[in-house]
Amino acid sequence: QVQLVEAGGGLVQPGGSLRLSCAASGFTLDSYSIAWFRQAPGKEREGLSCISSVDGSTLYEHAVQGRFTISRDVAKNTVYLQMNSLKPEDTAVYYCAAERMGCSVVAGHFPKRVPEALYDYWGQGTQVTVSL
Repeated sequence: QVQLVEAGGGLVQPGGSLRLSCAASGFTLDSYSIAWFRQAPGKEREGLSCISSVDGSTLYEHAVQGRFTISRDVAKNTVYLQMNSLKPEDTAVYYCAAERMGCSVVAGHFPKRVPEALYDYWGQGTQVTVSL
């Protein structure tokens, strides 16, 4: 059974950090690229970052470049999103998703708007709240 399970969300103060995890089962990370998305209340879901199944190369959306870091542990079949210097506008539900093809790329970055139909599997999401 294919499954993606996110964890690591919570309440953090502005300027703080969180590390989200996305544990995959039913497939291996060398066969699917994994992307992180988020959806804030009243807004569309947006792309954040992606890590390629082929070589582990990474892409970031402009707004999070330099603050967020995506990585993977192939042995644990888990992808991580390290989020630093968090801002209140980072408050959202964060999702990971798996795509059999490579990461989408626009002008060298992961695009904010990605056709969600490209992604075969989605996790249930984890809430991140950045507030005092």
